[in-house]
Amino acid sequence: MFVRYGSLGDLPERLAVFPLTGALLLPRGRLPLNIFEPRYLAMVDDAMRGTRLIGMIQPRTPEQLSQRPQLYDVGCAGRLTSYEEADDGRLLITLTGVCRFRVFEELSVTTPYRQVQPDFAGFARDLLAEEPDNLENERAPLLACLRPYLAAQQMRADWASVERAPIAQLIDTLSAICPFGPNEKQALLEAETVTTRAHTLTTLIAMANADPPAGHEGPVQ
Repeated sequence: MFVRYGSLGDLPERLAVFPLTGALLLPRGRLPLNIFEPRYLAMVDDAMRGTRLIGMIQPRTPEQLSQRPQLYDVGCAGRLTSYEEADDGRLLITLTGVCRFRVFEELSVTTPYRQVQPDFAGFARDLLAEEPDNLENERAPLLACLRPYLAAQQMRADWASVERAPIAQLIDTLSAICPFGPNEKQALLEAETVTTRAHTLTTLIAMANADPPAGHEGPVQ
């Protein structure tokens, strides 16, 4: 975690936001992004000159249906920790999650991208270098439902790596990569602790196992 964010008071009072359906950035997690729209290229340029923070948040309706979709209440501020310019003008960046926020108010701005007044209160735990919870008890029930889920989704996994991965990292990685819908992604984001997120993740996977994708007749052998 970044030492410069020792307390919630170190975080900014206004935040550029990037509404993106299905993109889940969690505290201490990493999210690679391919930026090509002019308004978001401007957002990244401004962030690089300023706080280097961008708020990832999901829209409540698909972006293609509205130029200004309503936002979910909670997002996550991420710091630009990787930046590369492609030959075709795209920016390849990585955000590292710093702290979740609740949208207190959307600001009236002249920038082509949206900005909010974030409320970080209630999320001080996100600034800890590591989750203090003892999570090892979450591994067995998670892995028990994960194998049939990945088979049903036709997703491959290196099980040796999965089984030895730090459990907090495994929970957050699976939360980010599993193809859940926006509401499910939001529930994972808003889980109060990683333990709560583990329970939510296991429940979502178990529910998906009970309702397999259309055309799937049983576990992949």
